[in-house]
Amino acid sequence: MVWKPDRNAKTPIYKQIVEYIELGISSGEFSADSVLPSERNLAKELDVNRSTIVAAYEELQSLGIVERKKGSGTRVSTDIWGISRKRIPNWGRYVEDGSFLPNLPLVQRIRSEVQKNDLINLASGELSSDLMPTDQFRQILSNQPFLENLGYDHPQGNEVLRDTISTHVKEYKNIHTSPSSILITSGAQQALHLIVECLLKRGDAVAIEDPSYCYSLPVFQSAGIRTFLLPVDEHGINPDDLIALHKKHRIRMVFLNPDYQNPTGSILHLSRRKRILELSTEFGIPIIEDDPYSLTSYNGEVNPTLKSLDTNGNVLYISSLSKIVASGLRIGWIIGPPQVIQRLADAKQQVDFGHSVFPQWVASQFLGSEHFTNHIDMIRSQLKLRKDVITSSLKEFTCNQVDFYSPQGGIHLWCRVNPSINEYQLLEESIKNGVAFVPGSIFGSKKGYIRFTFGRGEPKDISKGILRFAEALRSLR
Repeated sequence: MVWKPDRNAKTPIYKQIVEYIELGISSGEFSADSVLPSERNLAKELDVNRSTIVAAYEELQSLGIVERKKGSGTRVSTDIWGISRKRIPNWGRYVEDGSFLPNLPLVQRIRSEVQKNDLINLASGELSSDLMPTDQFRQILSNQPFLENLGYDHPQGNEVLRDTISTHVKEYKNIHTSPSSILITSGAQQALHLIVECLLKRGDAVAIEDPSYCYSLPVFQSAGIRTFLLPVDEHGINPDDLIALHKKHRIRMVFLNPDYQNPTGSILHLSRRKRILELSTEFGIPIIEDDPYSLTSYNGEVNPTLKSLDTNGNVLYISSLSKIVASGLRIGWIIGPPQVIQRLADAKQQVDFGHSVFPQWVASQFLGSEHFTNHIDMIRSQLKLRKDVITSSLKEFTCNQVDFYSPQGGIHLWCRVNPSINEYQLLEESIKNGVAFVPGSIFGSKKGYIRFTFGRGEPKDISKGILRFAEALRSLR
């Protein structure tokens, strides 16, 4: 065999081998029922690992091109063109070739690890069960009769819930809107997905924060969207950076998380908010404001959202109950111009025929009751307690070897470790010790950072988790 795989090509070597053998069979170089080289011999001839040949032969077998029998080797199928031949779908190829990209392997690994009961989870961005209003929900279900129609609801979501949300955002965030400008979604994640899929096209340039949760999402890459980074400091992004990006790349949309930003916990300064809105109007760039955390401010003061300052209708506003009530309720919303909301609602209906009726009813009852105000007060005090526990534990157990920005709200702590320490090795050692966090590079371009999430753990577990982390840190240092 004269042919050799191209090691510089983007196509995996095993796929190159598959393509070469397929071509050889179709050209007659490998005739029907001929025996192909053994795995070991072909691996030696092509100077590749035997596992590469195994992968190639297995794919050829799944395509029905070759037959493999233990002790007899691998043969070209005698009935390769037969119409009666039964073939097994090559599910591996389907999985690899799908247009919607999977999560990063490390993200998948962390999600798998945190399912273990003996591991302290400082990675997942959600509230612990004791911070969720379970008793209040039981009371609502006991006292309020459920009289809603269980058929398909309005494409934009239940009108009573949308009316409740319009009252809620006016009272808590000074956002004036109407039910016709609201779309109920399955959390903020679906809202982001709908916006990317419906309002952008392949090749468009968007600006996202660096670091940011958006950076970790494959939805942009799946849709062929080009992302450009806006560095985040303690006061959020710098509007001048947006000007520079737009001049160079003609930015079509900006994604921002202004309050207690994930992962840094920073707050976008009021003067910067106003300047960004000015630039949005000057350049005609829509702003996507993702606001899951503003009501978690520990002192009870809620910063003016971009949407509340928006007088021109340039902001699409996203929020949800996931980070302040219960992640499993799956209630989020988008507020924007009616024509945009109708477009997104049409897409959502194509996917799921509208949101589930029952959680919408529960959410409306809870948001419109006195329970909500009491619950938010409790959330603020409990999250501040957990933030104090994690920051004091880091100071005590790591001997000030970890720098961090202490947030004034939210559920995340952004930490800087010694740059010489590999954050992935640190994660592996920490998991061995029984605690998980998220390496900072998942969220952006900066190295030597990690994110702890303290909303999910009880105070005693948070302290124990940081002690385990400190032991892992010492073992590497």
